[in-house]
This record gives sequence, structure tokens and C-alpha cells, in this order.
Amino acid sequence: MSDISSQQNSSPDLPPPDGDAAAHSQKLDAHIRQLIEQSGGWISFARFMELALYAPGLGYYSAGAAKLGKEGDFVTAPEISPLFSRCLAGQVCEVLEQLGGGDVLELGAGSGVMAADILRQMASQDCLPGEYLILEVSADLRRRQQEFLAEAVPELVRRVRWLDALPEQFEGAIVANEVMDALPVERIRLTSEGLQVQGVVVADQGFAWQDRPASDGLIADWEAVCVDLPQMPEQGYESELCRQLGPWVGALAGSLTRGVILLIDYGLPRSQYYHPERSDGTLLCHYRHRAHPDPLRFAGIQDITAWVDFTRAAEAAVDNDLEIMGFSTQAHFLMAAGLQQLLEQSPADTTQCSVDLAGQVRKLTLPGEMGERFKIIGLSRGVDHCLSGFGMRDLTHTL
Repeated sequence: MSDISSQQNSSPDLPPPDGDAAAHSQKLDAHIRQLIEQSGGWISFARFMELALYAPGLGYYSAGAAKLGKEGDFVTAPEISPLFSRCLAGQVCEVLEQLGGGDVLELGAGSGVMAADILRQMASQDCLPGEYLILEVSADLRRRQQEFLAEAVPELVRRVRWLDALPEQFEGAIVANEVMDALPVERIRLTSEGLQVQGVVVADQGFAWQDRPASDGLIADWEAVCVDLPQMPEQGYESELCRQLGPWVGALAGSLTRGVILLIDYGLPRSQYYHPERSDGTLLCHYRHRAHPDPLRFAGIQDITAWVDFTRAAEAAVDNDLEIMGFSTQAHFLMAAGLQQLLEQSPADTTQCSVDLAGQVRKLTLPGEMGERFKIIGLSRGVDHCLSGFGMRDLTHTL
């Protein structure tokens, strides 16, 4: 996925949606327009993003279009290479060995590829979980996952169970890859009149931005962020606040009785996230493998994301009595978790196969690809030993 520089400097020509996709988007547009009218002609961007992604039967993650892989809009690390999931599986095995057993819970399992690869690797290490639980909010993705896993790992699929909500008590390892970036965010702007919150109004047949003065609660949230900034942004600065991230981490903490939570996403510590030079924020959309900065187009048929303020996630963890086990880049975490050893063990029967594997590793680890932009934070309760993945480079001090 593209970084902020791509958002600022690249505005690719976007192919028009086909008839079915256009009709679907128009239905969601009409639904959102109706809700805007019922709300007095304006809704916050966070509400718009929530509807665009999660409106029942219409939102991007609630409807039936392909989302991941070549036929979708973007490709995640598990689709790039099974080596990513195999490294995670090794870390999960470390957790279960420390606990003397337990389960795995994957949040937002996407295509199901990561679940299949983790289960295969855990089976090869003789450390299968009691159950592999999947919490998936999208009924369409759940169906796709069930079909894929039944075909990909028929001998292991009996261990998989889908959930509608977090378990009240969970012991084991919780894994979430590219989930936090899809939590709805507020968009803010600094002006001479004070903090403004960006919202959405109806304009012609589409939507447009419109600012309003921020609420007292949003101002207080922004002021709390600013306490940690080495340099204050100036007028005209725009960015995001993910006010749902804290409660989301709190819910995970409330479910975890003993074990580890591994959260993987593209993001930054707060001091870097809100750097004055990052003056347009991090909001980015993904449509047919093209990244662009306009979330008001193609409602329901494009992904909308924002980078993660990992400091906010860490604060929520501490507030909910979780330990911060480690924080690292994806590249350093995967290398410390045995990526090179797994690569050497991978069958490479042909020169082309070797080239393909090397290319996968480059995409996962190079700074210009996913290696530096993606981070991993480990949160724990009742686990004394740190995971090997954080042994090469721990950046917790930057949070």
C-alpha cells in the first residue's frame, strides 16, 4: 500500500466501475445522502467512513465484491508470501508454549490465506492450538474464508470456528493484520478560528467536504495528542484522530485473560505521525490496485484507510493493564522471527521459484516496500518472556 508521499504526489487515473459496481455504489450513495439529510445536512467524516465501509449489505466490507488479491483492490502481506504467516506462526507457537497451550484468535481474516498458512506451520511445529478462532464482521468474507479453508486445509479446518463477537475470556494469541487502519477516523484542520472537524455534505450527485468547529471532546483529544509533540503543527495542517482505537484495544484487553496480542499495520509513533511536514494527514483509498486520496468517490466499492498512531494503541494498552511486549518494524520483526531460515527451508525447484521467493522477501522487508512502513506491536498479559520477533530491534522507546 502506498505511503503519504504517494497520496500527495500521485493522483492516478481511476478506471470507471462496471455496471454492477456502479449500481451498488449508487445505492450506498443514496443511503448516505438520506442519512446526511436526516442529520441536518452534515455528518462527520468518521461517520461517512463508517457507512462507506460497514453499512449493512452496502459497505465495502459488508458487500460481496472481491477485496483482496489480484481480483480485488489491494494485496496484503499474507497474499504476497506465505513466509509472512509462517513467521507469525512461529511467534504464536512461542506464546502457546509459554502458556502451556491455548487458542489463536485472528481478527478480520481477509481471504483466509493467513489462517491457512499459520495452521500449516503450527502443524509442522507440532503446536496446533486448541481452536483457531476468527472474528469476521463481514458475512461475505466469512463465507469466502469458510470455502477457502475447507479446500486449502481440509485436515485442519475442524479446528476453525467463526465468532460474532470477542470471547468473554480468551487465553492464547490474538493476531490482527491490517485491521486498525480501517477503523473510522475524524479528519481535523487547524485554522485561525481554532480546531475544525471535517465533515461531509451532499453536493450535486455526490459529496463534498465542509468544516465545522470541533466539539469540546475532540478539542480535548487533540490537545492530549499535542502534549507529546516536539513541534506544533501550524495553521492549515490537516490530519486524523482515530478515537475508536482506544476502545478497540480496550475491548481486546477485556477479552484477554492470559496471552499476547500482535497488531500489524502501517503506522508511526505519535511524534512522527503528527510531524508538521505530514500536513495532509495519512488518509488513503485503494481501488483496483490504485492508491488515491479521495474517499468521497466510489462509496462501497473502494477501501478507505488511515495510518495508525501506535502511541494511541500503546496508551490504551497501558490504561487497560496490558504490558507492551515490544514494538518494531515489519522487516526487523520478520528477520528476528526466522524469515531467513524459513526462506532457506522453502522448496525452490527452479531458478524462477528462487527468484519469486527472493522477490517476496524484498516486498516484505525493504524500506521502500512494506519493511519500514508496517509496524508490529506486541501487548501481553501474564506472559513473562518476550517474543523472539522483538529481539532484533525494539522501538518501544519511540512510542
